[in-house]
Amino acid sequence: MSIRQPIVSVLGHVDHGKTTLLDRIRGTSVAQREAGKITQHIGATEVPIDIIYRICGKLIKREFKVPGLLFIDTPGHEAFTTLRARGGSLADLAVLVIDINEGIMPQTVESINILKRYRTPFVIAANKIDLIFGWKNCENEPFVVAIQKQKERVQTAIDEKIYSIVEKLYEMGFSAERYDRISDFTQNVAIIPMSAKLGTGIADLLLVLVGLAQKFLERHLRTEEGPGEGTVLEVKEERGLGKTIDVIVYSGTFRKGDTIVVGSTTSEPIVTKIKAILKPKPLDEMRDPRDRFLSVKEVHAAAGIKIAAPSLENALAGSPVIVANENIQDVVNRVKKETGINIELQEEGVVVKADALGSLEALAYELKQEGIPIKKADIGDISKRDIVDSLTIRNPLYRVILGFNVRVLPEAEKEAHKIKIFTNNVIYKIIEDYKEWMEQKKRELEAEKRMEITFPGKFKILPEYVFRLSKPAIVGVRVLGGRIRVGQRILREDGRVVGRIKSIRKDDTNVLEAIMGEEVAIAIDDVTIGRQLKAGEVYYIDIPEAHGRKLFKMNLSYEEQQVLEEIAGIKRKEKPFWGL
Repeated sequence: MSIRQPIVSVLGHVDHGKTTLLDRIRGTSVAQREAGKITQHIGATEVPIDIIYRICGKLIKREFKVPGLLFIDTPGHEAFTTLRARGGSLADLAVLVIDINEGIMPQTVESINILKRYRTPFVIAANKIDLIFGWKNCENEPFVVAIQKQKERVQTAIDEKIYSIVEKLYEMGFSAERYDRISDFTQNVAIIPMSAKLGTGIADLLLVLVGLAQKFLERHLRTEEGPGEGTVLEVKEERGLGKTIDVIVYSGTFRKGDTIVVGSTTSEPIVTKIKAILKPKPLDEMRDPRDRFLSVKEVHAAAGIKIAAPSLENALAGSPVIVANENIQDVVNRVKKETGINIELQEEGVVVKADALGSLEALAYELKQEGIPIKKADIGDISKRDIVDSLTIRNPLYRVILGFNVRVLPEAEKEAHKIKIFTNNVIYKIIEDYKEWMEQKKRELEAEKRMEITFPGKFKILPEYVFRLSKPAIVGVRVLGGRIRVGQRILREDGRVVGRIKSIRKDDTNVLEAIMGEEVAIAIDDVTIGRQLKAGEVYYIDIPEAHGRKLFKMNLSYEEQQVLEEIAGIKRKEKPFWGL
């Protein structure tokens, strides 16, 4: 029975430095090539124990049995809560990256709640200490060495920022302390101050992780021979291999020639045989390897690998991949159950598409947080069928398709103009864009609604601006409340309805309406000034009773409400229950 390397999930708020941390360890620049520099898919990096010995140097006082660390780099934005939960459920340990200057953000709290839910032990990488005023650059040095070279005021500033984090963690039920001041790691969350950008403190972080794994997880990390189990991270087309799957192996062994069952975008899981197993070199990154993969005959947990096999075209990212040399049907049933899309759907809501199961669930989670219902959620590119489904939605605010990391298929492009489609490879941008559009659409719908309903209006005929007495009468008026609009009838205080506004002119331009505070010239049909209407007097817009009922239920401005009450008072002299 051997000890496998622990799987370490790296979590935290967007832009706090998760991928930069791993870049510094492996000497790559994956972060620079991510969309919006935000990690959008889970990646994996293997750091062997000999590399850890080399990085940690004199900090190491003992020998470790743990063969190394396998890091999972999880997406950083709050929208990936569900995807992080998948990472959390796989992880033996976690690194929660916090910008020491920004402290605990709402998304940091989300990450902590996930770790708490899965009871995953974690440490905190208090990143960006190099941005503290007065910090003296100590590139690649351990924090415990670098801190001794700093001025007293810098040391004090670091402690103040750390204890601000400690205080927030205490409120969440955790006791935490700077790692070099901890005597019992079972009682305290270790905080490792560091700079991912400069490499300061990375040695301390690796030492703490290996030490925790060795001391507290050795029994958990013991592995026996058995069928391999893993999670599909990504489905890719590779030259010479066809469709392949990137996999995190968390249990057992995968061998070339094994029969495996893989989750599928169709109803039935894929049953196929492994043609080749490819493994990144140590310190390389699966999503963006610098060197060619190594071809191996077998791989033991834990590892990040690429599997080449026939019939992987419909493989589903985020689904299980399980070796099934025996009891194949039992494994098929298990995979089928685990790959079901478990998203709450409504009769009215938006259509959601994504490239992977985790991404789909993440987008759905974020929409639920915003109170936005979902009518349909599926994996794959946007099709004509999706547009047809969206067109059946009655609420125009939901007549949209939100697509993460997908494209609009050619067959759908001809129909795409009929609805609004939001696609992006950064989830939070999709949400932002949709919410912005939704607010604009609400304003447009409200404006249309107002055009359909006769809104309250009150105006005074200005005595000095009577331009024509009749046919039509043309007078200057001041709008005292609400609004007046072309085509509306005029209500006198005695309840009589006279004349109709034929046109409104403002600054030598014809307009459809005038609002409170504006002075305009209006032409009025069917009246004579001095008879039906008189200069200097106040008049109202006549409101049909059916419109009045709707207006009393609407969110009117204070001034509009006041004018409506005055009109209702006039109307109720004849009809006591007018508008009720």
